Amino acid sequence: QTALMNGDIDAMDRVDLKTINLFKRSPNINIMEKTGTAHYTFPMRLSVAPFDNYDLRMALKHSIKRQELVDKVLLGYGAVGNDHPISTANRYHNSDMPQREFDADKAAFHYKKSGHSGAIPLSASDAAFSGAVDAAQLIANSASEAGIEIEVIREPRDGYWSNVWNNDAKGWCACYWGGRPTEDWMFSSAYERGVPWNDTGWDNQHFQDLLLKGRSELDSDKRRVIYHEMQELCSNDGGTAVPMYANFVDAHSKKLTNSGTIGNIHAMDSSRIAKRWWFA
Repeated sequence: QTALMNGDIDAMDRVDLKTINLFKRSPNINIMEKTGTAHYTFPMRLSVAPFDNYDLRMALKHSIKRQELVDKVLLGYGAVGNDHPISTANRYHNSDMPQREFDADKAAFHYKKSGHSGAIPLSASDAAFSGAVDAAQLIANSASEAGIEIEVIREPRDGYWSNVWNNDAKGWCACYWGGRPTEDWMFSSAYERGVPWNDTGWDNQHFQDLLLKGRSELDSDKRRVIYHEMQELCSNDGGTAVPMYANFVDAHSKKLTNSGTIGNIHAMDSSRIAKRWWFA
């Protein structure tokens, strides 16, 4: 960010939202914000107790104040998530699903039903995404209102993706996904049985059947029904809490310009800034 302010670079992605107002005050910098496919997640390893328990997972999902996370972590640059990875930028986003909200009574009900007691560890580091530790602490605070104790473990940045994420030694952690332009690509990357980045180890047979069916279905309306049901399965049975969809927030020098159309399937104009931008 200092390099952009000083003119040493001309563009950057993933602006630190805590300091975005510095950029906004600069006469030489523009902010490029797009609603896209990025989302912040808290995956639970289903092979690790207590996250193998359905009721405990539901208790944790109901104990998150999602709008508070959007307001305090994303500073409004995003939207509440519904525990699946398909954002409003995707073609088949399921807007008909009831939005999961913070519900202390439901969280307490499922927590009691799970039979669990004691602190639940949640590993987080800002290596996952900027504000991940703050987000974990906010989740811990809201869960306490339902009688659930969450112990936030601040992990080091170095080695986070090899030592914490997708690791049975850490049952629950923070994670970032840039998202994918199609539903099949996203589901196949992180939710299909046996793929390396299935960071919860979730294996739902009906979901797997729908995944294969969706790939071969050419009728758009039928495909929409398939992907809507897959989002519901992720939300209600899966091991990933998805409390936030994050906008892509990039910044660039006003010396750069483009045609006026900016892609939203990835940061930096869908990763095409080198091709579609030029110096004015």
